[in-house]
Parts: sequence; structure tokens; C-alpha cells
Amino acid sequence: MSYKSKKVLITGGLGFVGSNLAIALVKKGAVVTLVDCLLPRQGGNIFNIKPVERKAVVDYADIRDPEAMNELVKNMDYIFHLAGQVSHVDSIKNPLQDLSVNAEGTLVVLEACRRFNPKAKVIFSGTRGQYGTSVRLPVDEEHPMHPKGVYAITNLCAENFVTVYNQVHKLNTIALRITNTYGPRHQMQHDEYGVFNWFIRKAIDGEAIDIFGDGRILRDFLYIDDLVDCLLKCGLTPKAYGQIFNVGTGKPVNFIDLAKKIVKIARSGSIRFTKFTNERKALEPGDYYADITKIKRVVGWKPKVGLDSGIKKTIEFYQEFKKHYWKND
Repeated sequence: MSYKSKKVLITGGLGFVGSNLAIALVKKGAVVTLVDCLLPRQGGNIFNIKPVERKAVVDYADIRDPEAMNELVKNMDYIFHLAGQVSHVDSIKNPLQDLSVNAEGTLVVLEACRRFNPKAKVIFSGTRGQYGTSVRLPVDEEHPMHPKGVYAITNLCAENFVTVYNQVHKLNTIALRITNTYGPRHQMQHDEYGVFNWFIRKAIDGEAIDIFGDGRILRDFLYIDDLVDCLLKCGLTPKAYGQIFNVGTGKPVNFIDLAKKIVKIARSGSIRFTKFTNERKALEPGDYYADITKIKRVVGWKPKVGLDSGIKKTIEFYQEFKKHYWKND
């Protein structure tokens, strides 16, 4: 099985994950269509697909538009549903938009598939944030769900839609709970999501990396190429459909050690400690790292890129293409 000549739709295709996935799929010979309405502050960037701009079709529709999605899903072999409102801060400030994009948008995509392309294979990207505060570590797929913010709740709602459409309407769906991911093509305009890449921006600019609290909270950080590899392998694994999987490294690192690594590899920047803002403190779930036993067993995927190597590759990308990602020069 391969993606050669397969028709693939990527929602959120101009964003961080979608663009990296699009580049990989084009290289594998897929016929790729990207849909992205470039919702402000969510990371959509036409420059992200520069390497394949003449080989992928871009549609600027909104996933909440039933007429557009009804047409876009037709004849697609694979649909990678990656579009979403991803800013935790924006989800608190504007929860109705968060609900509309993440929950309603997902439902529109699923309904379009049910009505016009029930044989399509749908891979949905959720978040480890759905778990909320960990009651045991590492976190496996049976861990209780206690989402702490609106963004986490709407993602859990979307995942439930995906699961129900598999069970009730027999759609071919996979739901992924993805850990914090970093790497090239991530937005660098603000720090409201993607703190890892924000640390890299601060280091490249020779500024201080702000560490909240004592900096000893543990996280599981995944390099984008590993996530893309995971998405591709999931799509080609028949046993994966109807399943929910954690996606991560299973290797925790605290924020102090992460910041030290970034400063060392970038050879610039510094570290300083700061207090949590009230918003961030309310949303902070504490330690998290994933148990990826299930996805290793069913899909045969595991991450390959080490933390030092991933940081180096990310820094090199932004040093070359900085002007396309932030505007303080």
C-alpha cells in the first residue's frame, strides 16, 4: 500500500502540521488538495508550502461551510482532518469560535463524508490536552478525561464525533491524541501555543526565554517529521481504523532542561524565571508524557528524531527563513 496517485485532502493544509504533511505526500506521488481559510493567529502561511506550491491545490474554504466541504470530500481516498482553533488563550477569550471551528467544523467534515464519500479514510488530529491533569504517568489511552480548558473540551467533543461516526455510520476513522509538537513551519508570532518553538524564536533573537514557575513541569515533545511519519503510517494501516492512539515520544523533559538545550544549540539567548499568569495557571495541567505502546503495536510507528537533532534542524530552518515567520526585524 502507498499514497502514489491517491487523492488526499488536508484540512488546515497551510498550517504547521498540514503543510509538512502535504510536502511529504507530494513527494510520495499523492494528488494533494489543501483547504485552509487562514483563520487569523492560527499559523496558516502560504509560504509553508513553498516546496510544493505548484504541485498541490489550495482551496481557501472554511471547514464549517457544508457546501464547500460536500464538494471537497468527493472522490478523496484520504482525508487528514487537521484544521482547528489551536490557541488556548483565544479559546478562553472567544469560546464560541473555538466550539464552532473545532466541534462544528469536524461535524461538517464527517457529515460531508457520510453523505458524499463514506469510503474515504479519515485521520483526525486531537490533542493530549484532552486528558487534563494526569492521575498516572505515562498516560495511556484508558486514562480518565478531565480537560481543563475550552480548547481541550472542544477537541474531545470532536474526537467523540469521529468515534461515533465510525461506530454508527461505519466511516473509516482514526483519532490521534498528539503531544506537543515542534519543528519547521510553526507560527512564530506569539506564544499562545507552541511554547517550544517560541523558546527557539527567543533564543535566535538573543532574548531571554521565560520559564513559568520552577520550570520542572514535564512534557513530551515530538518533532514534526516524526508526527508526519505517524500520520502517513496510520493512514496505511487497516487495523488502525476505528482506533484511538496516543502520539508522542514517551520521553519526558522539563522546561529548564529544554531551555538550556535550546540556548546551547542556538549559541544565543538566556533563561529567566517568571510567575504564571492567572490564565496560564488555570489551564496548566502539570506533568504529561505519553504511553505509546498501543500505536507501536498496532501501527508499527515510533519516533526517530532525538531532541538535540530536532532542535538543531528547527533552528537552522528559522535562521534561513526567519523573515517569513516573524516581523520584528
